[in-house]
Amino acid sequence: MPKNSNRIIIFDTTLRDGEQSPGASMSVEEKIKIAKAFDDLGVDVMEVGFPAASNGDFQAAKEIGKILKKAIPCGLARATKSDIEKCRDSLKHTKQFRIHTFLSTSALHMKYKLKKTPKEVLELIKESVSLARKYTNDVEWSPEDGTRTEPDFLCKTVELAIKSGATTINIPDTVGYTMPEEYFKTIKLLFDKVPNIDKAVVSTHCHNDLGLAVANSLAGVKAGARQIECTINGIGERAGNAALEEIVMAMKTRNDLMPFKTGINTKKLSSCSKLVSNVTGFPVQFNKAIVGKNAFAHESGIHQDGMLKNKKTYEIMTPESVGVIKSSLVMGKHSGRNAFKDKATELGYSNLDEKFINKAFLKFKDLADKKKHVYDEDIIALIDDDFVKHNNAISLVSLQVFAGTKGPQKAIIELMVYDKVKKIESTGDGPVDAIFKGIGKIYPHKCNLQLYQVQAVTQGTDAQATVSVRIEEKGKISVGQAADTDTLVASAKAYINALNKLIIKRTRTAPSPDLSVSA
Repeated sequence: MPKNSNRIIIFDTTLRDGEQSPGASMSVEEKIKIAKAFDDLGVDVMEVGFPAASNGDFQAAKEIGKILKKAIPCGLARATKSDIEKCRDSLKHTKQFRIHTFLSTSALHMKYKLKKTPKEVLELIKESVSLARKYTNDVEWSPEDGTRTEPDFLCKTVELAIKSGATTINIPDTVGYTMPEEYFKTIKLLFDKVPNIDKAVVSTHCHNDLGLAVANSLAGVKAGARQIECTINGIGERAGNAALEEIVMAMKTRNDLMPFKTGINTKKLSSCSKLVSNVTGFPVQFNKAIVGKNAFAHESGIHQDGMLKNKKTYEIMTPESVGVIKSSLVMGKHSGRNAFKDKATELGYSNLDEKFINKAFLKFKDLADKKKHVYDEDIIALIDDDFVKHNNAISLVSLQVFAGTKGPQKAIIELMVYDKVKKIESTGDGPVDAIFKGIGKIYPHKCNLQLYQVQAVTQGTDAQATVSVRIEEKGKISVGQAADTDTLVASAKAYINALNKLIIKRTRTAPSPDLSVSA
């Protein structure tokens, strides 16, 4: 592929380099499942494993090679006859396959890892690439630790690999050491100094030890590389590899500066990310670019307000473009009034007046200060609770409860009853009994308690409790419900809620209750 082409080959190594993440081993069945998804995603070349590493890798490569419809399967091999033949044997039944062989070229690696001279390394490159080329016309060669290899020697090894039959030359930043400007110069050096470089596709393979894998890969493309080696979610050894989803979306979003295209169906990025996460057990960090849980979530009130007016104010790409259903306005303590009103409308409360919205919003902010996450169910419970009380005869002013193993349990309760504040102290057989008896003293009534039920609205120890109360008076049944992070407060509110409904059901001409018994 010529340097001036704008088509970038996506070489996915999730099943090989990604699996080398400690704890990320996958079964043959799991690899096949991922391979099918990646084939559908539009990956051009799929490094399906290291066939010589184990029988499992060999079998996985063999089975994946059979099921791929579009992607070219590739096996990794060290510069040895046995490794290269294992690659051939695992993939020989496929229509087309690639052998990817490598050898260290940095002075550090040659001296301490290989214990070989530069001359011996050159001889091994010639032998291994030539052997691989006998088995397939698609051979990739990598100078391991390429970014720390002496420039002139790097050029010499690349020239030899191409002469020996390599059709792709990959320059690995094996230890994640290089910087974008430096990597650009390394790739450009090959085009300037290697006479036969036009006979091969130049590839990038960057690790993320300094958090620069994606930036370095893109720098390599700008210098002339036309293949990028990457993994979904950026998984891989140590700090991982360049993330496929970030690379693809960077080129798609900033096509003005990166005028390149890939064959990736970006709408499948999110599902592939989830699949890899589920199979490996590696969670995707919430703030991970493109596929993280918070990538299209907004909690700041300023951001939410902008999103409601025009999504482009705070989103440089649409969530749908990467397979996410929609943006999320996360309701929390940083959320603004407009976002709360929009959420209330979304939940079906479209006719609330501004005064009520303002009041409910303040209560929402109080709740958000107590809870990490405010769920839709929390907001529904809050609005329902407040809506019923809008013009109530009775409302809770304050509640203090004393409970524990040593009785009697006591409640100090203060109510607003027909615009008059009344306070009383009451004891009972348990804190809830003390609360209900106290309410009965402040507002005398003869009701039978038919139901008292507590249920958590959302998960977690900070969940709101929804309390349901059903009372009966002379055949009239009234049901009250309330929610609060304090179960006892919710209990008092639910009972009062039921009483208010009961008052509405009573004859409107009935005399007001005598409140003189209140303390």
